Amino acid sequence: MLIAIGVAIGLPLVLVASRVVGTMLYEVNGSNPLTLAVSVLLLLGVGATAGYLPAWRASRVDPITALRHE
Repeated sequence: MLIAIGVAIGLPLVLVASRVVGTMLYEVNGSNPLTLAVSVLLLLGVGATAGYLPAWRASRVDPITALRHE
C-alpha cells in the first residue's frame, strides 16, 4: 500500500521534473513511457519482496514462543 501511494505521488512529480530538466539539457527527453513503466515495476517488485520476506519469516514463529520473549 505504501509503495502504491509513493508511486502515485512520485509519478506526477517525475513528469514535472523531467520537463524542467528537459528545458535545461539539449535533446534529453525524460518522459519516456517505457523507462517510467520499468522503473515503477522494478520499485513494486523490490518493495513486495522487502515486505514479503519478513512477513514470511514472522509467520513461521510460534505465537506462544514470541509472546514469552516479550
